[in-house]
Amino acid sequence: MTEVIAYAYAVARDADGSLEEVLSGLPGVAAAPVHLVRAAQGDDVVVAVSAVPEQDFQEAALRAHLEDLDWLESVARAHNRVIDALAARTTVLPLRLATVYLDDERVRLMLQARREAFAGRLTALAAQVEWGVKIYVEAPEAAASPADPPTEADLSPGRAYLSHRRAQRHAREDVYRNASQAAERIESAARVHAVDRVQHRPQQGELARGPGENVINDAYLVPLQHAESFRADVLQAAEGFPGVRVEVTGPWAPYSFATPADVEPMKRVAP
Repeated sequence: MTEVIAYAYAVARDADGSLEEVLSGLPGVAAAPVHLVRAAQGDDVVVAVSAVPEQDFQEAALRAHLEDLDWLESVARAHNRVIDALAARTTVLPLRLATVYLDDERVRLMLQARREAFAGRLTALAAQVEWGVKIYVEAPEAAASPADPPTEADLSPGRAYLSHRRAQRHAREDVYRNASQAAERIESAARVHAVDRVQHRPQQGELARGPGENVINDAYLVPLQHAESFRADVLQAAEGFPGVRVEVTGPWAPYSFATPADVEPMKRVAP
């Protein structure tokens, strides 16, 4: 028989007792059913949990799995599917991917210890959503074909090469300058609606989506009633900057704002 442990998705507020119905039939990680853990019977602060194979989430196995993009994507999709289902009904505090505990009782004890902090954060985040704003610098086409390039008759091969590299450098500098100006305009537009902001590291490698170099990777916390205005104003502020691509994603559950500064994120509890 495969040993299982408790995978925790999110802390949520179950004010009307409807979340069990929301989660009914919804597959979690490893296609396991999802249920709620409470600090005490009748408490409205809950943790969404499912049982997962221990062998996949032991530290050594987990490190190996994190190099397997297919496995990681499968877990991330299931993780986010549960959070999205909860967020459609209530305020949630998403937990980090692959947050696991030995069993439901350990989850319950954690929730008892942190219940007031979580309740306060749920209240603070009520009716607010997260928007992601990423700015990408795309390779300028002008760098490969500078305007009015000198002919071979005008320059020696060495001088022609140096002239081409200089044009590349200038074009690249122009694009980065555009990105800096775009970032200032976008931040000004975003702050009209947002109540908080988190600056994440720019994404690189497999995490970077689409062409170009990710230079800004921000998350904004926005009241729900301002959500569409936020998106429209940010996209408008991003217009008119050649070589700069802006991606606005959301609205999401407040992933970047879930953990209060004085509360440690949930971690695996060792035997």
